[in-house]
Amino acid sequence: MADTLRHLLELALDPAAAPAAIAGAPLPHSMRAAVVRRADAEMFRDRPSEEKDPRESLHVEEVPIPPLGPNEVLIAPMASALNFNTVWTSIFEPVPTHRFLERFAAESAAGARHDLDHHVVGSDAAGVVVRVGPGVTRWRPGDRVTVHCNYVDVEGPHGHDDSMIDDRQRIWGFETNFGALAELSMVKANQLMPMPTHLSWEEAACLSLTLATSYRMLVGRNAARMKQGDIVLVWGATGGLGGFAVQLVRNGGGIPVCVVSSEEKVALLRSLGVDLVIDRAAEGYEFWADGEQQPSEWRRFGSRIRELTGGEDPDIVFEHPGRQTFGASVFVVRRGGTVVTCASTSGYMHSYDNRYLWMNLKRVVGSHFANYREAWEANRLVDRGMIHPILTRTYALDAVADAAWAMHTNAHTGKLGVLVNASEEGQGVRDPDKRARFSDDLRAWSRLR
Repeated sequence: MADTLRHLLELALDPAAAPAAIAGAPLPHSMRAAVVRRADAEMFRDRPSEEKDPRESLHVEEVPIPPLGPNEVLIAPMASALNFNTVWTSIFEPVPTHRFLERFAAESAAGARHDLDHHVVGSDAAGVVVRVGPGVTRWRPGDRVTVHCNYVDVEGPHGHDDSMIDDRQRIWGFETNFGALAELSMVKANQLMPMPTHLSWEEAACLSLTLATSYRMLVGRNAARMKQGDIVLVWGATGGLGGFAVQLVRNGGGIPVCVVSSEEKVALLRSLGVDLVIDRAAEGYEFWADGEQQPSEWRRFGSRIRELTGGEDPDIVFEHPGRQTFGASVFVVRRGGTVVTCASTSGYMHSYDNRYLWMNLKRVVGSHFANYREAWEANRLVDRGMIHPILTRTYALDAVADAAWAMHTNAHTGKLGVLVNASEEGQGVRDPDKRARFSDDLRAWSRLR
């Protein structure tokens, strides 16, 4: 770590340091960051998706410091986490993300700052504020923060009802530059939330994207709107999205029916008090065969769910695998029920039998990340010990491409953290007594390996 950056971090992390002193400390001339390059966008042109390797395209390099503008904040990420959008960026699917940056540049001079030959990636962070731009009044240098990835000005009228509807809403570090996997990162002030005081940097960094996404899908007013007693089918119930969904369903008085892919994951969920679990691999469900969906397998899957629930179909299906599972999801949800979908990790082109949708008055609801209020409310649940991180492994910044490969090949469970400015795991806890109160739950959910 360069001496200038080290001095800046020492000041920013010192509780006794005045904000003015932190703001007056010099910035380094460049920083280390995980990037993809515009020149590499065609490197995987002739390979199928499963053979595109982030270890060939995602590099840690020295790049310039992000420029700071009005209502923006410069943070030093102490830790970050991997999400599928970094995988998509690194394999240039569904489109190279430099196209997002070019579109941003066409809107304004502020957007043009993002259109560079390198794209700094990463959409989750916990860190410390080191600079604030003009117009920022709620945050000061030295504040410890987590960052959610809804990057939006809310200049348009629709965004004032729900900022995710704003026509210029973007995902930070995916559709913008200057993401979290860098020694310094630029965010909007309305992306910041207080860091939960009992968590380490890497635990706090692994929360926001997947937790806030799950919160909006299930709890917020904009998607499925789960109520007490609802049966919720959760695909991938030990993954980054699914693990938080299970916690939210249980906290909200719902009944999770969890789908996983190994005996070990079944045992883990049962050790956490989750009783209704389906081992998809052991029961051999084949929703597709020879390029065709298999309705007989939908029916067998639905029968298994009813066996577990005492004859009831799910009120809500928490859907994110996409192509491989979507037909089954539409089939098994109850008459009048809701399939809420936020992603398509197995493929974007979904198909299903529309008779089961229209004739049974079912709904498919699209849900994309979360607005500031939803993200803040989800973060508050963490700070109160009602939701726990599901961090299962932490990588060094230099190994971020290995982490992306593990996620791309599904060789992971839970969330994968990345140490950025933090020198080792376990740093950043400010309230050890509070942490001790939640230690059993923290250990339990971190076992999702």
